[in-house]
Amino acid sequence: MPALVPEALVPERRPRGRRDLRHHAAYLFGAVCPERDVGVALVLPCVGAAAMQAMLDELSAAVAPDAHAVVLMDRAGWHIAKDLAVPANLTPLFLPAYSPELNAIERVWLYLRERFLSHRLWPAYDDILDACCAAWNALLDEAGRIRSLLPRQGHTGQNIIGLV
Repeated sequence: MPALVPEALVPERRPRGRRDLRHHAAYLFGAVCPERDVGVALVLPCVGAAAMQAMLDELSAAVAPDAHAVVLMDRAGWHIAKDLAVPANLTPLFLPAYSPELNAIERVWLYLRERFLSHRLWPAYDDILDACCAAWNALLDEAGRIRSLLPRQGHTGQNIIGLV
């Protein structure tokens, strides 16, 4: 027979609050060069090989004509897709599996989330896109910010360009 609990000890039950069950996402693909304190980004509606190809093409166009970029990436499925056509002026360099501590671009993503993107609710998908673009542009507008977020001495991470 269960023991009776005095009413004073029963936790008060609060009615459930309203929740926003809508779900829309935008994906920010980005690359930065800590040496030049510059970056390139695309805000896309999905993640996959086609999105990664668009990012590689955008990145390739941003690399100076006489330069070559080494792009460090983790082994996400869209980074290693067989149907990617890596442009001639880019060389992918893949990080070991399960090594987020080597992935310096994560510091950029953390900065963007903490300063601009977390704990917010946008009324429409276009507002999400605008927020992602505004966050990226604010990162680029702040002189020296990219350099300050990334480690020195050539240690770089996912989608971080090192010009060779």
